[in-house]
Amino acid sequence: MPAEQDGRVTASVLGLAPVLPVAVLSDAADAVPLARALVAGGLPAIEVTLRTDVALDAIRAVAAEVPEAAVGAGTVRSPAQAAGAVRAGARFLVSPGWTDPLLAALREAGVPFLPGVSTVSEVMALLERGVREMKFFPAQAAGGAPYLASLAAPLPEARFCPTGGIGPATAPAYLSLPNVGCVGGSWMLPRDALARRDWARVTELARAAAELGRGPARS
Repeated sequence: MPAEQDGRVTASVLGLAPVLPVAVLSDAADAVPLARALVAGGLPAIEVTLRTDVALDAIRAVAAEVPEAAVGAGTVRSPAQAAGAVRAGARFLVSPGWTDPLLAALREAGVPFLPGVSTVSEVMALLERGVREMKFFPAQAAGGAPYLASLAAPLPEARFCPTGGIGPATAPAYLSLPNVGCVGGSWMLPRDALARRDWARVTELARAAAELGRGPARS
């Protein structure tokens, strides 16, 4: 089941938005206003991490009440989590890493997915298995934009969503690379804004983040 956005269909997480907000929610009631604030700022996709007990409820709420948003599940670590997230309404899945059983479950889930990698060998192993789109994690700690730039020539078919330690100052360097489709981050979701439920600030930060992806076209 491919993800839909503004009437279009994409089989790629990388095609949803230049910046993928990564949300860790402690209150499921915040999910809908948060998603609406991100959409209003030009970021129609949101990754809700499965790090809290309310994550599936949050995904379920956004899927039901914010159809213009593409809500997905992050920190997917097991086949059971993958299946449960899709049942809740997740339209894409993101994992910090991968194993063969998890990869099989991601394929079986029937939605776009990004398995995580941080080494050349992991990238090559996924390419051997027919997977070309991946999460690069933890991006800054694993070598940052220079590392990904060095992979473009020997592994041109691999494309990435780098996530981990990225902010507005570093995101443009990633987005300028030919093998990067989007970046993941949480800088548009600062803790103080979430604590105060300051959705206007989230929209403002999301709008600035969306502008980062409007640079010169990349080949």
